[in-house]
Amino acid sequence: MRMSKTRIEDLKKEIEAHNRAYYLDDTPLISDYDYDQLIKELIDLETQNPELITPDSPTQRVGGSPSEGFEKVVYSRPKLSLSNAFDAADLRDFDRRVRQTCPEATYVVEYKFDGLTVVLNYEKGLFVQGATRGDGVEGENVTTNLKTIRSVPLRLLEPITLEVRGEVFMCKADFEKLNQRRLAEAESPFANPRNAAAGSLRQLDPRLTASRPLDIFIFNLEAAAGFEPKTHQETLNYLKKLGFKTSAVKTFSDIEAIIDYCSEMEVERRELPFEIDGLVIKVDQLAYREQLGNTSKSPRWAMAYKFAPDQALTTVDAITVQVGRTGALTPVAELRPVSLAGSVIARATLHNEDNIRNKDIRIGDHVVIQKAGDVIPEVDHVVFEKRSGNEVVFQMPKRCPVCDEPTFRIDGEAVTRCLNMACPAQVFRKLVHFTSRDAMNIEGLGPGVLRLLMDEQLVSNPVDIYHLDHKRAQLVTLEKLGEKSVDNLLAGIEASKKRDLSRLIFGLGIPLVGARGAKILAEHFKTMDSLILAQADDLKAIFEIGEKMATEIVDFFQTPTNLEIISGLSAAGINMVQETDKESQTLVGKTFVLTGTLPTLDRREAKALIEANGGKVAGSVSKKTDFLLSGEKSGSKYTKAQELGIAIIDEDAFLALVTGGGFDL
Repeated sequence: MRMSKTRIEDLKKEIEAHNRAYYLDDTPLISDYDYDQLIKELIDLETQNPELITPDSPTQRVGGSPSEGFEKVVYSRPKLSLSNAFDAADLRDFDRRVRQTCPEATYVVEYKFDGLTVVLNYEKGLFVQGATRGDGVEGENVTTNLKTIRSVPLRLLEPITLEVRGEVFMCKADFEKLNQRRLAEAESPFANPRNAAAGSLRQLDPRLTASRPLDIFIFNLEAAAGFEPKTHQETLNYLKKLGFKTSAVKTFSDIEAIIDYCSEMEVERRELPFEIDGLVIKVDQLAYREQLGNTSKSPRWAMAYKFAPDQALTTVDAITVQVGRTGALTPVAELRPVSLAGSVIARATLHNEDNIRNKDIRIGDHVVIQKAGDVIPEVDHVVFEKRSGNEVVFQMPKRCPVCDEPTFRIDGEAVTRCLNMACPAQVFRKLVHFTSRDAMNIEGLGPGVLRLLMDEQLVSNPVDIYHLDHKRAQLVTLEKLGEKSVDNLLAGIEASKKRDLSRLIFGLGIPLVGARGAKILAEHFKTMDSLILAQADDLKAIFEIGEKMATEIVDFFQTPTNLEIISGLSAAGINMVQETDKESQTLVGKTFVLTGTLPTLDRREAKALIEANGGKVAGSVSKKTDFLLSGEKSGSKYTKAQELGIAIIDEDAFLALVTGGGFDL
């Protein structure tokens, strides 16, 4: 009894610590599978010792609590979580309990998306509020951020008042591209798509959320005025008709068929474009759901079947350190090769010194690795019981492993850096970035050739690349480079001179400016000279350019060596002007004036849409105005537009213009 009480108290503390890390900080300390096992152990102990159940037990609550950065939303009815099943026996137990009350029940099975659950509210067809699920009683108001997700309809196809629940997520391909951008910008990559989606949606700056490739699936109708469906399938069909992106479902009448389907999806889920960490089994008939009811924590009519993550046991043979283009030192675990999810894993990033300390990873440790979100290999945890005592504690080097200059870590930052701008590792990484596919895309000039050219002292900065045509005779004598290879290389360099300005801006490696940010800057300023002269206030006025990015841009163009590089590139004939892609911009050449209050868009959002699609926004109506975008409580601009015969449009007509559709004036 005493041992059970002690273990229960320890479990409660441990689970609550993981809840805070998962829900508040978006930095889980253990895998979902290990977390579920802790919950299962606590449930088993409390079932055996019901007198030890307390109101503050994690089994008696619904989930986490909102951070202080967002307004709280209190739910009138708790948004319950689901009980978990881990094997066929759990599913058969669930079916037995259901059929004791509702023997004729049938089931629907849908994906358990690995993202962030949200609740959306619509009044008379208009999106009025969106919030995270939070702890099921209180969530966070993220309405503005949810509006940036294109798959969230701002207006439904019917003027109905309803509430739905869905999952915000990020596709695997988008997640990989986002992490590539973050690495290029010297930022730590997200551990998995769930973290990326949750962290992106819970940004205080909605412009940052808008820059992230988020999506949503709606999986449940919580309430709807005047709509009385009989089955879950009927609700999803109706929601789809209203304009929601709904989750796919399969119907079953037999639990054994569901068990077989779960086994199939353990493998086939890897072919999906998004992450799922299980399947959700629900009673289809809504009347039966009412009969089955809920516990204080979860509905009795639904169960989540959780997949076990792909994991493998290996050892850390060594910890090496890589130096990035910004000087960031990244520790890497050199592993004894092991097969995992269809590939052989021999290395895994350890991110930074703090991550190593928090997980207590040592050289010689036995570790469990997994593909985070089934994508990136990571060290999940150390198998401490396998320690022999001979393991070696890792120390971040005090001197750069490449140039031997001192390293430095700023208080409050997780990254240790080499501050030597001439460090060969940094120079090399900057050149790799400059020539990469998303930047200048120079064919034939990959990392191997760049390393060779640096070793021969033919290239030390981007300008040198564009003078290689004068050194052809020397190039053809180098190992691995024959005459044909050199000619192809020089042709690739010449072709890169015509790349868009946005690619050049990205290739320069301005801190915090990724490929999307570079495109925004190029389209706004049009020329490199205009961008160089931009002040911080000019930059912050642009949608999606925040204060930190603006500061980095200004600092970059105030550095003499950077200006010398740009001048040298210009002299070499590199394109410094952005050409507008008119075919992709539906509002190009059109001038808009805004007045009044729009139903769903605020002025900042409307202005961003206009500019993103090639249009311009003016402050006053004139003969040069093409459209007056008018909402409620329009003022003198409306009268002036009538007098001049300017086309006056509402939000619906405006959105039709943006999407390239027609409308009647």
